[in-house]
Amino acid sequence: MKKIAVIPARYAATRFPGKLMQLLGDKTVIRHTYENTGATGLFDEVWVATDSEIIFKEIKEHGGNVVMSRRIHESGSDRIAEAIENIDADIIVNVQGDEPFVQKKALEKLLDVFKEPTSMPVQVASLMQVIHEEENIQDPNYVKVAIDNRSNALFFSRSMIPYPRSGEMRIDYYEHIGVYAFTKEILLQFTQWAQTPLEMAEKIECLRYLENGITMRMVLVDYMGIEIDTPEDLVKAEKYFLGK
Repeated sequence: MKKIAVIPARYAATRFPGKLMQLLGDKTVIRHTYENTGATGLFDEVWVATDSEIIFKEIKEHGGNVVMSRRIHESGSDRIAEAIENIDADIIVNVQGDEPFVQKKALEKLLDVFKEPTSMPVQVASLMQVIHEEENIQDPNYVKVAIDNRSNALFFSRSMIPYPRSGEMRIDYYEHIGVYAFTKEILLQFTQWAQTPLEMAEKIECLRYLENGITMRMVLVDYMGIEIDTPEDLVKAEKYFLGK
């Protein structure tokens, strides 16, 4: 089973433009993500797919694999699909460029679900972690996921899900971590589907799978560090990095 990791890397992020080129210690965020993904030893190849000449140069000058993609893409998955269309691979893992603390154990657990003996093989899987802070549960920058008793995703939202209507029971809230794994076949299918209403409303690309009837397996992992979506996240990431 050939496994490829691809890191989609836009420069012009909506909430924090240029975030992937911000320094974290003595390296940029995108370099940390690329190098930490490769250091896991789990993949036959690791690539960055970008629409930015700045990011392209950053990876290329430090000996990495990088490919320029078209500038217009609806999602990171669309950008990855373009990058791997002609590459021989069975499983593609999408590691978000703003996940500099990506860890081997988490990626290993994600890949393991594709080995499970089942009559309905996993086609798409992703990571989640427990949210402990009330402010993060309320924060729309933290995408939440509700799951069934087989750890399949029921819904993703920037709102608090589930809503604690009675207030009498303990609820575990899960943050969706933007690390996905797909079979090559289902990823290429994804790019042929139009954006769906819930996806467009929430601005969460994986809702396109659910709205097209594709099951997504969620994998619970320990703390993965900080996803950098805002300048405030970068400050948190710097403190976490220095404390490691």
